[in-house]
Amino acid sequence: MLNNIGLPGLLLIAVVVLVLFGRGKISSLMGEVGKGITAFKRGVKDANDEITDDTGETARDITPEPEKDKA
Repeated sequence: MLNNIGLPGLLLIAVVVLVLFGRGKISSLMGEVGKGITAFKRGVKDANDEITDDTGETARDITPEPEKDKA
């Protein structure tokens, strides 16, 4: 069903959306979408950094020091 839309159909849909919502509303919506994408990327980066930091802490050497003779 959606395979036969083509370029003229997409242009018609874009014009109808523009007429219904107006240029200002669409630009503000796209701005919000951009902010959402940026926040998502920042969250993914923070999660990856946190995972990397946690694995670095658990991989450190925790071998106890050998006890010295108390004579």
